[in-house]
Amino acid sequence: MPLLLIDDALAKIAERVVPLPRVSVPLAQTLGRFLAEPVVAPLDLPPFTNSAMDGYAIRAADTPGRLRMIGEAAAGSPFTGTLGADEAVAISTGAVLPDGADAVAQIEIVTALTGPSGPSIAIDQAVELDEAIRHAGSDVRRGDQVLEAGIRIGPAQIGAAGALGLGELPCGQLPSVAVLSTGTELRPIGEDLGPGQIYDSNGPMLTALLETAGATVTRIPAVADTAEAHREALETALEHDVVITTGGVSVGPHDLVRRVGAELGVEEVFWRVALRPGKPLSFGVRERTLLFGLPGNPVSTLVCFELFVRPALYGLQGSTTIEPEFGKRVLTQAIARNPERDDLIRVRIAADGSLEPLRGQQSHQITITAVSDGLARIPAGTGELAAGAEVAFLPLHGL
Repeated sequence: MPLLLIDDALAKIAERVVPLPRVSVPLAQTLGRFLAEPVVAPLDLPPFTNSAMDGYAIRAADTPGRLRMIGEAAAGSPFTGTLGADEAVAISTGAVLPDGADAVAQIEIVTALTGPSGPSIAIDQAVELDEAIRHAGSDVRRGDQVLEAGIRIGPAQIGAAGALGLGELPCGQLPSVAVLSTGTELRPIGEDLGPGQIYDSNGPMLTALLETAGATVTRIPAVADTAEAHREALETALEHDVVITTGGVSVGPHDLVRRVGAELGVEEVFWRVALRPGKPLSFGVRERTLLFGLPGNPVSTLVCFELFVRPALYGLQGSTTIEPEFGKRVLTQAIARNPERDDLIRVRIAADGSLEPLRGQQSHQITITAVSDGLARIPAGTGELAAGAEVAFLPLHGL
């Protein structure tokens, strides 16, 4: 059976991702969440015409000239009268423009005067109509769409919603994810290792990755390579929105995840992808629960998470784009291509912004990954990809 191409695997995952219900989230807690519905402005912004700088509210037609001071307008304390001919009001940035004014003269072009008739100002040059004025609704009008559904909320979006007085935003529900490492050889971190045993590093790594993707995580203790242990653990895990297993998805006698999953009603959508590292990846569904069977080697686990799991988690939260966030950069050196599979190699970003491949690209070498900046996608093919070639680059979240 031919290996499934990466993009085809992503498309099959996207077909099975159904956004979770929307919830109202306090604005201060929306950072990183996905907007479930468009946001429409409930008011004009700015809500009133105001001054863009400190200066004097005037009538442009009265300049140049000498104007009588009749009051002051400060932010939050408007001038309550009406400005007439040859009159001026001292005004602060953000203060309501007084009735009758149609421009603001900045302080730098004004000379303050005193005399028997009271304070006045002299302006020796013409001030244009609407100078230094921010009109009501010049940013957004009431009823205009401000934010699109499906975007990820960042500080700028929180700022816009706050300016509109929105204390809550409709967001996609955070997915619940069960993480299950498989393998008789696995031991919890902190215990002494016996012969042939290794630490379960995939569990804490996946927990950290899931937290960067907005998921709520349940760690299920690592299970031994028996059908009974797998069945008990998977029955619990399948109560969540997403299940992520590591190990047990290849073709050995102890690779039980796919078989036991099928016995529990998991429909396998695909198995094995034209990817290195990460070929044995499996993906299945049971009703609305997604099950990702990741390979056991830690680099394979990380690569498969960033390529396939993270986009699916974002899709469950309402993202309209269910694909990895690749950018473009160039390679510092030539790279041999794999004739059958795309390679995701670990790279550092050089001083000039190009990508420098790291030594040690085998799928068990997780410590090399800890000093990498991301993954470069080397497309399958023959020969070498030349130095200077442009490739897709995927940053590693949180590194």
